Amino acid sequence: MRKILLTLTLLIISIFVVACGNDSTEPASKEPEANKDEVEGSQEIIYATTSDAPGLSPIDTNDGTSASVIIQIYETLFVLDPDTMEPEPLLAESYDTPDDLTWEIKLREGIEFHDGTPFNAEAVKYTFDQLKDPDRAAPRASLLAPITEVEVVDEYTVALKTDEPYGPMLSTLSHSNASIVSPTADQEGDINMEPVGTGPFVLDEWVQGDSIVLAKNEDYWRDPAKLDKVTYRIVPEMSTAISMLETGEAHFVKGITANHLSRVENMAETELQMKEGVRVQHLEFNTEVEPFNDLVFRQAISHAINTEAYVEQLNGLGVHNKNFIGPKIFGYNEDDQNEAYDYNPEKAKELIEQSGFSGETLKITASNSEDNVQMAEIVQHQLSEVGLDVEIELLELGAFAEAARGGDFQMAFMGWANNVPDASELLDPKLHSNHIGSTNLTRYNNPELDKLIEEGRFSVDQDYRLEKIREANLLAMKEAPWLVMKHEVVTLAHHESIKGLVISPNEEWRLYNVSVE
Repeated sequence: MRKILLTLTLLIISIFVVACGNDSTEPASKEPEANKDEVEGSQEIIYATTSDAPGLSPIDTNDGTSASVIIQIYETLFVLDPDTMEPEPLLAESYDTPDDLTWEIKLREGIEFHDGTPFNAEAVKYTFDQLKDPDRAAPRASLLAPITEVEVVDEYTVALKTDEPYGPMLSTLSHSNASIVSPTADQEGDINMEPVGTGPFVLDEWVQGDSIVLAKNEDYWRDPAKLDKVTYRIVPEMSTAISMLETGEAHFVKGITANHLSRVENMAETELQMKEGVRVQHLEFNTEVEPFNDLVFRQAISHAINTEAYVEQLNGLGVHNKNFIGPKIFGYNEDDQNEAYDYNPEKAKELIEQSGFSGETLKITASNSEDNVQMAEIVQHQLSEVGLDVEIELLELGAFAEAARGGDFQMAFMGWANNVPDASELLDPKLHSNHIGSTNLTRYNNPELDKLIEEGRFSVDQDYRLEKIREANLLAMKEAPWLVMKHEVVTLAHHESIKGLVISPNEEWRLYNVSVE
């Protein structure tokens, strides 16, 4: 078996080198076909990804690639159902709310981390305290900001205390960054490089820039996973990943872009999943700089852009809906999109004149991804049709992030993942004045909106929350700090031999129930 796998590995490496040196999106060779059945006959799969993980600690990372590995190795107290996006117990057994400011969670017993450390209330407290510790500076510390105290009630019961009622608690505890880590491993080593969780897989090998290999956790607290081995193969671009899927060098690929969609749809023995996601993409306005500090001018821009035409040319990889809150998010109300500013170029021209705009050149800033370049060019053209002169500034992702955080832009394309599928986890970080300079990149400041956001967030009465979320959403849409370009459609393509692989609206896919047939 070792000789067979070594032969296959050498063949994959040789074909990968050829494919990377070929500018064509067509596969460089069909040679791996001879070994395809050999791979499919085993419980081993390969995932082609265009980026490496910066780290594998849920406390110290905040990116999609890391999260895709973390959710195989670690586990959370609750997990979102991929169909309904409702939280269900995982490491938690049950929960109770003895009062509006306390969430008492009963934990499953008899579970150990990969290093033998017991999973218990002390481990949960340690993890959450570390995530909230200012000295550790966890990038998603805000996730648990409503929790003021983590109390160990007994060995398998933990109480989470808040200053105000917090409705989205269970969804928050389902987030990958709230995964529970081994206190022993975190204190004695570097879990960013050597992760230790309770999950169905363990890290076998990580060659940075090349591959991440996971192996089955034979001592998993449920039945062991069906897969023996999972390899994340890191490739330079999406065309390479799709070529690997086509030749059998990879078994699945996520995030198919519009220009590759028809190719994937026409592949033999390949299944394509497409479903509405929770991510939303905006054209955001810096409300602190002229002319975007003027509501009338923001309204003009909102009337000038035909977002429906933009979404139509995405080949189904986007949903046209001007509602700030997406259809898969708690708090969505279908009627709210009727309150959005419609595409009306003549109205846009009137409002531009009414605003007293002096006619200077405007600038759209964007990261230099394929999707953003396409959006920028479309918006530039549409704004020119209402008499505006617009230039495009494309920046590398790091430089773009720095410019966005610093408010160094007029208009910019940005998105929000909404991995906690609750409207308050969109409206609060993106529009509350407390987050200006961090996640509120529009720098919008409105005390009335702040109050509505807080009322919709800090309550356990879901009907009341829906009422206040809707009021906040409608006010935000009227104030137009951003224009919704699209609500995301998530995609995953896989070989037909792969069973049980499902992508959720928040782009998660879990490998516990996956097998090769």
